[in-house]
Amino acid sequence: MLFLATATAAKHGVNPVFILLYFAVFGAMYFFYIRPRSQRQKAARQSASKVEVGDQVHTIGGLIGTVVAKSDDHVTLRTASGVELDFVSKAIARRVDPVVVSPNEGDQH
Repeated sequence: MLFLATATAAKHGVNPVFILLYFAVFGAMYFFYIRPRSQRQKAARQSASKVEVGDQVHTIGGLIGTVVAKSDDHVTLRTASGVELDFVSKAIARRVDPVVVSPNEGDQH
């Protein structure tokens, strides 16, 4: 009777296939979602830290302005209307590259 109870308990254990399946799902999630997201965030932080005075930037709140002063933890932006605003450096989302329009592009009919 005791032998029968131990035999049935061994049958109801965790199947190693399910453990491998959990690791495979977590690994796929890491490589397809978590890792690319952290790489994009790291690239955004690096590009925001390379902003210099005179660059046009875009903040995480949607404001676009020109950098007029920069310190380690603050950035002062001037908007198109001439208002100067102070931001924390982490609020800079990216640098805005100016759009260059060649004179021939406007004459297309």
